[in-house]
Amino acid sequence: MKPTLVEAEFLPGLEPFVVEELRGRLGKLIGPITTHHQDSVAFPYRGELPRLLDLDKVVAVYLVQPFDIPRPKALLGHQNFHLMLDQIERVRALYPPGAFSSFRFSAAGRDSSVFRRLREEVEAHTGLRNQPDDADLLLRVRPAALGEAGWEVLIRLSPRPLSTRAWRVCDMPGALNATIASAMVELTHPTPDDRYLNLTCGSGTLLIERLRRGPARRAGGCDLDEGALECARENLAAAGFESRVELFEMDAARLDFPDSSFDAAVADLPWGQLVGSPADNLALYPQVVAEAARVVRPGGSLVLLTHAVTQFEGLLDGFAGDWSLKDVYRVFQGGLHPRIYVFERR
Repeated sequence: MKPTLVEAEFLPGLEPFVVEELRGRLGKLIGPITTHHQDSVAFPYRGELPRLLDLDKVVAVYLVQPFDIPRPKALLGHQNFHLMLDQIERVRALYPPGAFSSFRFSAAGRDSSVFRRLREEVEAHTGLRNQPDDADLLLRVRPAALGEAGWEVLIRLSPRPLSTRAWRVCDMPGALNATIASAMVELTHPTPDDRYLNLTCGSGTLLIERLRRGPARRAGGCDLDEGALECARENLAAAGFESRVELFEMDAARLDFPDSSFDAAVADLPWGQLVGSPADNLALYPQVVAEAARVVRPGGSLVLLTHAVTQFEGLLDGFAGDWSLKDVYRVFQGGLHPRIYVFERR
């Protein structure tokens, strides 16, 4: 099978997790992985395209079609245009009829006369309507980044980004991006025998991404907000995991669990913006970390995310008696740069 050039887009900071997932899931089906930018990698791929739609840590996956042309106007030439159409149909064939009803171009100069003609031709040949701001089929046109010269057309493999999970039927302001949650789950080194606790579980993202990763002996989530717990129940049901998770209306700073009853704990801590305040965090963070130390067994994991970096790092010395800090990852979410902190229970 002739290899297909593929680009995977991700949130900045998650590249190590994306590369590990690509190699672990796709193995010999992929060739050398090239870092294109801080938010994407490219690789030749010899497998079936649907396998790329199961990736958990990428925002989106694109087919990359290079064109040896001096400018986008040449895409209107018969051979080039029909090659682009072939790639569009290759993507549409992955889904039932009607999955794609609209398209848009993302490119510098997309309002030019050249792109106006391209839009008209794509509409005429595909039956898709042009929808400039939000469309099912996304086509990116850019100067060659992966070849030596010319231009590239990238076609997203899915009607919506892969990070827009189908199970998220209930959303909450500031909900954790699912690809970050998937990376946090990986940092707990999950096994089927895990007892896994999601503190301040909110709408359940870290619980669902854990069970998408694989089974756990026990999975529990706690939150003081009954509305958040109800939202988590809706999402868990949509994901098919409702019967596999225990939800508790419980204060993460005062847990009603026995000592050493979990192997791993995770939390997207309140950042003091949408939830809580900086003053509240100064008291809350040490309490949550201390309670986690009580309920997580020696050698177990604690993985925390916060954007209140200065505050949190000012508290690290106080955690050292119970926890060994193993790693810190700076990631990107919604215009912010929170950090993931990985601890091991002493």
